[in-house]
Amino acid sequence: MKYTEDHEWLRIEGDLIVVGITEHAATQLGDVVFVELPEVETMVAAGDEVVVIESVKAASDIRAPVDGEIVAVNDALSDTPALVNEDPTGAAWFFKIKVDDLSIMDQFMDEDEYNDLIG
Repeated sequence: MKYTEDHEWLRIEGDLIVVGITEHAATQLGDVVFVELPEVETMVAAGDEVVVIESVKAASDIRAPVDGEIVAVNDALSDTPALVNEDPTGAAWFFKIKVDDLSIMDQFMDEDEYNDLIG
């Protein structure tokens, strides 16, 4: 798993990158009450706002970590947004993105670097 400075986790799954938020981010948000997911087949650029999350504390955006095409979304989050708090690094992934070159993952932090960031 790799991590962004925006508290997203990234995991390679076949030729896709799966994106979610870290446990730290989920804790900071508080109880998540709403998740708005992107449309499948949407082309995004790194930094684009892709997901809207609303919690009892605040509304936040999840940004695309890389350029690519959204090829799957986790519809379970629309029905059960609390999954973000219950299993942020597992069942609560947000979207899967297809990229041209998976080596782009090398630019992101590993777990130790991320722990130093939030330390």
